[in-house]
Amino acid sequence: QVQLVESGGGLVQPGGSLRLSCAASGSIFSINAMGWYRQAPGKQRELVAAIASGGRANYADSVKGRFTISRDNAKNTVYLQMNSLKPEDTAVYYCTKGTVVAGNYESDYWGQGTQVTVSS
Repeated sequence: QVQLVESGGGLVQPGGSLRLSCAASGSIFSINAMGWYRQAPGKQRELVAAIASGGRANYADSVKGRFTISRDNAKNTVYLQMNSLKPEDTAVYYCTKGTVVAGNYESDYWGQGTQVTVSS
């Protein structure tokens, strides 16, 4: 059974940084694509970033240049480094496991989510 456990969320001031972590178990981590989604109240869920098994990453336009997704296959962990945070980044962030199909990331397992709040 696949388990994804996120950590690292919290309250940060605008312009600040946070690093989210997601520890995965129950599957062969190194062959999976991984991704981070977010959902803010009243807004549609958004794919923030995804990283393929080989390390190629893609980002939503809203976070390009500010967020970095990375993975450590030895630790079965994926990270999301978030810099220059803005109030509009406030959301619940979800770690996902998935696959890349025709160049698009599709998730099949979700973590429980971690709250990120950007506010002064």
